[in-house]
Amino acid sequence: MLATSSMASVTSTPDADPQANATETVRRPALIALGDVTRNNLQQARVLNSVLFPVNYNVRFYQDILEAGDLAQLAYFNDVCVGTVYCRRDPSDDGKSEKIYILTLGVLAPYRRWGVGAKMLEHVLAQVIPKTTHVYLHVQTSNTEAISFYEKYGFTKTETVKEYYKNTDPADAYILEKKVR
Repeated sequence: MLATSSMASVTSTPDADPQANATETVRRPALIALGDVTRNNLQQARVLNSVLFPVNYNVRFYQDILEAGDLAQLAYFNDVCVGTVYCRRDPSDDGKSEKIYILTLGVLAPYRRWGVGAKMLEHVLAQVIPKTTHVYLHVQTSNTEAISFYEKYGFTKTETVKEYYKNTDPADAYILEKKVR
């Protein structure tokens, strides 16, 4: 059970519910909620990351998630855990400002285009503080769906990093960035 204080939710009315029978057309509100990552649900984040991303994250990564507070969230669609986001604050080159780096933001395929990813990205953008200048991330160059998603929210490609990913083809990544100040 998630504590109310750690949940944010929005109700949307999609064309069809991915949990409904595929032959039915159902119009009903869908509850999209975000909840903190805790020791009790950390395994859900591990499973989602293993399905969603071409990277195997180590134990330290998951320890950091537990310490990230509002920068790490699980996403729920009608109480089903379907997505995860984890960010960190990085100092900018000038030492006076910061950037938010999105390490992971992903939604299971059947729940995409339902507003879950948008809810998580809105949550990330809500973490911007006055000294935050940019929000940025790496995206595999072949992940056109993710690139389109971020571009829709004002992110732009700023750089291509050769051989960014290990044991994945293609190994190259784009850095996508959104200026917030």
